[in-house]
Amino acid sequence: MSQITLATLRQMKARGEKFASLTAYDASFARIFDAAGVEVLLVGDSLGMVFQGQESTLPVTVTEMVYHTACVRRGAQRALVMADMPFMSCANPELALMNVGRVMQEGGAHIVKIEGGAIMLDTVRLLAAHGIPICSHLGLLPQRVNKMGGYRVQGRDEASAAAILGDAQALVAAGADMLLLECVPADLAQEVSSAVEVPVIGIGAGAGCDGQVLVSYDILNITLGKTPKFAKDFLAAAGSVQGAVERYVAEVKGGTFPAEEHTFKSSVVAPPVS
Repeated sequence: MSQITLATLRQMKARGEKFASLTAYDASFARIFDAAGVEVLLVGDSLGMVFQGQESTLPVTVTEMVYHTACVRRGAQRALVMADMPFMSCANPELALMNVGRVMQEGGAHIVKIEGGAIMLDTVRLLAAHGIPICSHLGLLPQRVNKMGGYRVQGRDEASAAAILGDAQALVAAGADMLLLECVPADLAQEVSSAVEVPVIGIGAGAGCDGQVLVSYDILNITLGKTPKFAKDFLAAAGSVQGAVERYVAEVKGGTFPAEEHTFKSSVVAPPVS
């Protein structure tokens, strides 16, 4: 099968065809996920928690992201490889350009993911001007968990929902090639996905997004600590890692995952998601 590119994902969006994404941190799992049909492998800074045993993603460094991205690239045959830019690595546009350059040149990432809304517009413009593909991450921002007061659903009231939608449109206009929405109400995610021409990936954002992503350790039920509401154990019924991933891909593409119990609604008091 041919290489998955941004053009592939845009074509899938235009056809109304869902795509699947999973986090990957090494070559072996990358190869399994790729073979099972996952279109996007996200080298997430979540590796700080699930791989390193940290309390949050904040300690992860650019050098660690370069290392893990290179590992995943060696295992991937066809999937698009997206790498997280870790905490403070994109604090200003010039710093972002230097660090993103490392993740792409040394790590081999096809696209980078950067957390933040309107505050990141200048950074997105600069990176886009240099031909760097960008996925902008909105909603719950794990790198700002201390500022947000915990892992909580975002965009549940009218004002915050409007801000997320506005930021999404502004970031796309600035050059973002993809969006990721984390822990936002399903109706808001659907609205954002319909309002922009680029692919939108959801995690805890309902079935209306163009694609879905989960932390791979969650679908295999090997997560340290509490599993988030939006995740699902696919290993229990499948019996093997390969089978679990194939089942996840099939449910994403078939529209049965995420189901109602994995989504959040607007205008409700939001409990912590983990």
